[in-house]
Amino acid sequence: MNIKMLGYRRASLSRNPNSSFHNPITSEQIQHIEEVMAPKQPNTGISVGLNKGHVVTKKELAPRPSDRKGKTSKRIHFVRSLIREVAGFAPYEKRITELLKVGKDKRALKVAKRKLGTHKRAKRKREEMSSVLRKMRATGGGEKKK
Repeated sequence: MNIKMLGYRRASLSRNPNSSFHNPITSEQIQHIEEVMAPKQPNTGISVGLNKGHVVTKKELAPRPSDRKGKTSKRIHFVRSLIREVAGFAPYEKRITELLKVGKDKRALKVAKRKLGTHKRAKRKREEMSSVLRKMRATGGGEKKK
């Protein structure tokens, strides 16, 4: 909420920084804040009052295609898992798994961030590689030795 909208200023803006000047919030301002923050109540059908207005039932809308953004479909998930199975991991991903094996999570995050560019992507990649490592340990099928 915008402080200017409520009509009071911070004490740090007063001329003398050592003064104990402050503006107490009035009951009118508290009421305004409560009105803004309170959840919307359904209309009563009466023409006066806080909840005035015609009573309507909300129309159920079909989900928008844009709501699905970022969620992979079953087909794409299958294709990606197949490619991962055939091609294996990239060298930097192998390095991340090696670092996670010896317990250097922070270093693994730094390596991932250096390769992927953002902290968020790096965290996601580190979680992905640690889950792969967990699955490998659970199945017991570790790495192939020559």
